[in-house]
Formats: sequence, C-alpha cells, structure tokens
Amino acid sequence: MVERQYPIGTPGQPWGPAEKLEWQQAQQLKRSYFEDVVPAINALHEGFDVEQYGLLEYPANNYPLFVVKTRHWQSDKPTVLITGGVHGYETSGVHGALRFLETHAEHYSQWFNLVVAPCLSPWGYETINRWNPHAIDPNRSFKAPSPAAECANIMDYLGQQQWQFLAHFDLHETTDTDNSEFRPAKAALDGTVNTNWNIPDGFYTVGNSEIPTPEFQRAIIDSVRKVTHIAPADDEGKIIGAELQQEGVIHYAGRELGLCMGLTDAPYVTTTEVYPDSANATPEQCILAQVAAIVGGLDYLRDQA
Repeated sequence: MVERQYPIGTPGQPWGPAEKLEWQQAQQLKRSYFEDVVPAINALHEGFDVEQYGLLEYPANNYPLFVVKTRHWQSDKPTVLITGGVHGYETSGVHGALRFLETHAEHYSQWFNLVVAPCLSPWGYETINRWNPHAIDPNRSFKAPSPAAECANIMDYLGQQQWQFLAHFDLHETTDTDNSEFRPAKAALDGTVNTNWNIPDGFYTVGNSEIPTPEFQRAIIDSVRKVTHIAPADDEGKIIGAELQQEGVIHYAGRELGLCMGLTDAPYVTTTEVYPDSANATPEQCILAQVAAIVGGLDYLRDQA
C-alpha cells in the first residue's frame, strides 16, 4: 500500500518554521467556540462557580479558558477533575463535559468536589484540529515547561490551587480522520513514514499503566455499554496498537508520554475514547457515552468510600 503524500513538507525531512507556518495558514475556522461552547458555560453561572483560568492569544482569536466548579466546596469531600477538548476536534469530549455539568454534576456534588475544564483547546475546536496553531499536540505536551499554551494554562492553574484529586476523567474521541489526516500530518511533521492503525468501532478507555485501576475501568465500560457499543479488539488482540487489558480497556504511560491523564497525581484516571464515525452511533449517543463514562466512574468511587 502506498501512503498518500502529505501536501506540506518534503518526504523524510522534518518540518521547520516555514512548513509549520504553511500548515497554520492552511487551517480554516469551521465552527465557533464563542457560539457553541462559551454560551453553554455562561449558562452555568447560576448553579456553579465559573472561573477564567487563562487566555490563548492566537492570530484567529483570543480564547478565554474556563473551569466550572461545584459550589459549597468541602475539604472533606474527594475532588474530581474532568477535562474535555484537549484535542479540540474531538467534539463529544467538549459537549460531553458540558452535558454532564448540565444534567448530573449537581447531583454528584453531594459526594465530590467537581472541577470541569470543558474545552482546553478552543482553536482546535474551531478549526477541527488535533494540534494547536503551532503544530503542537497538546496531548503529548503535559510536561513542564510545556511547549503548548493549552497545557501550560491548566497546569499553572491547578498548580496554584494545590488540590488533591481522587480521579481524573479526560474525554476524547478516536475518529476516521486520525488515519486520513492527523497521522499523515504527524509523519510529515516528523519526517517519518506514516503507518495507520485500525480505527476501533466503538467505545474504549485508556487507563494509566503507571497506576492500573481495572475495576474502575470496568465500571466505566459497563456504564457506557448501556448507551453505545464497546470496541472489540482487532485481529492481533489490540486496540490502536496497544494490548487489550480487559474488554474495552488499554493502557498508556500517562506521565511519561505527556498525556493529559498524567496531569495530576489522582489514583483513578481514565481517558475515554468515543468513535463518532460509527454507523451504529449518533452524535447524541457519543455525548451520552461521555456522560455515562463519568457517571459510571463516579458511582464506582462513591460506592468504594
């Protein structure tokens, strides 16, 4: 199979500043953070504390960044972090975080202090991109000092708060464009040869291999299967190249790889992965799957207390 040549750069040569600028200038705004996301956050002011934790100053726009916190914070309650839109193009991550706030967060505030950052990468949301405008993948950049402002802003904010987190839910998607656009672009950026992976048809989670939590992951999978189907392993018994740990669960080394799942020292961590391109899932089901993942994980943690 001959891989399609990415239209930017020279095969075998990593991108320099000129190629990165060419890539940035080729991106177009396709939807609006200020119309889709910010009004939904503003609508939460009545029931939650909404705080701006940073500002991304990019050529297309200046993007304010927000966290939403449950009120009546109590130091004796465990604290849970929920992040969405680390990859801005992964739509249900953003809208799943918002839907959870709208429909379930007040209920779960009985047992948890909740901190929700619905959209870490608003430029990526608007341009439907995995990277930020400097061709940096935020979900490989949660290291200090971070090369991605998306990561640096939330890292600085959480560092100032000094909260101790029990759990972190990081909401993602795996899409067909991972193979058609983002993996070829990454290979061109690095000057390497692209090798696509099999896109799993269904929901799965990525646990942190540094802190395995099999029962927690199972509770999430069992909750999500009520909403949408769970991804099967491929012919090699893997999902996106990683060994299957249990049904619908693989592991990555969160902190070592600079993933958002390594952002905190939480003992319970999961990266959710929804498949929005499935013939068997609607956009609404994808959002509900994200909500079900959070609900299933929180129910498990509540019952363990």
